[in-house]
Amino acid sequence: MIPLLVLSLIVGGIAGGVAGALTARLVSEDEEEVTAPVATPVGDTGVVTLSEESAITEAVEKALPSVVAIVSEEGVLLPGEDGQPTSLGSGVIIDERGYIVTNEHVVGDAVRITVTLYDGEEREATLLGHDWPFTDVAVLKIPEGGLVPLPLGNSEAVVPGQRVIALGNSLHDFRSSVTVGVASGVGRRWQRDGIFMEDLIQTDAAVNPGNSGGALINVLGQMVGMPTSVVRFDNGREVEGVAFAISSKTIQQVAGEIIEEGRVTRAYLGVSHIDLSPEVAAARGLTEQRGAWISSVGDDTPADKAGIEVGDIILVMGEHEITTDVPFLNVLMRLQPDETVLVVVSRDGEELTLDVTPIQRPQRL
Repeated sequence: MIPLLVLSLIVGGIAGGVAGALTARLVSEDEEEVTAPVATPVGDTGVVTLSEESAITEAVEKALPSVVAIVSEEGVLLPGEDGQPTSLGSGVIIDERGYIVTNEHVVGDAVRITVTLYDGEEREATLLGHDWPFTDVAVLKIPEGGLVPLPLGNSEAVVPGQRVIALGNSLHDFRSSVTVGVASGVGRRWQRDGIFMEDLIQTDAAVNPGNSGGALINVLGQMVGMPTSVVRFDNGREVEGVAFAISSKTIQQVAGEIIEEGRVTRAYLGVSHIDLSPEVAAARGLTEQRGAWISSVGDDTPADKAGIEVGDIILVMGEHEITTDVPFLNVLMRLQPDETVLVVVSRDGEELTLDVTPIQRPQRL
């Protein structure tokens, strides 16, 4: 009897992958079996495509129940009245006790926050804390029960070209939207509100209004980032396919401190400032072209106690110079509360060195 050759292909849902080789089963008359590797034909992309699509759909199916829609209302609320829904976004359940991470810009000024779960149920949320202006991370708390948390993956393992998936509520009306792209870059910096956001994942996955605060996942269904910003224009030029996500490493650190401590450890001086550039300095008639020009100093704040005055230009704090690439807030986030540092200021053309002891930054809720 001629042996029968049967090819069996096992396509797994393992991240981005295909079982390394096909296996041939040779069956003789006495049913004795032996196995031997058989190579996938060169140029056969069908197996790879099927496996990748399977991995993506399984990852999405796993992660979507953890992604919620968020409506933030602003204004003064009277009993029985509704505010104005001025911010619509997304959030991600990260703990079955009811903790949700989202972007600060989605919920920062809200007087009422409503969360809509994947199954359509609505629950009122409380803003537990945030990390503005240092990162765009906030944590909400909703009543627990029946919640599916999304595990955080290792953003440091993400590499350029790796497949990533963005989950959120595009334009708010299109709930549970899914877009697929790649990690275009890692460890990126992007300036927002006077600070360079750091350790960002750049992606070409489509991110639209309403996706802010959602999940950027890998093909294992793990959250490796949170969409926070999209570049639409740059110096008058239209931009396509450039979005940024906060890394899961940053999310874990910031959200963890908020959940455990109710705040993030951040230094506070008690000043308002304007970051200088050659253009800003020229417009104000200043000789210094870098640093932080102090526009106001709060009473009885660390800056006030140290002798910093309105019109001073802070040049150095601790071991860090303030420059265009490393502005005031990026330097401040490197300092620790209750640790005295030397601060160099320029005042009327002369440099002064002052001892300043920052305190813990008050929480603005």
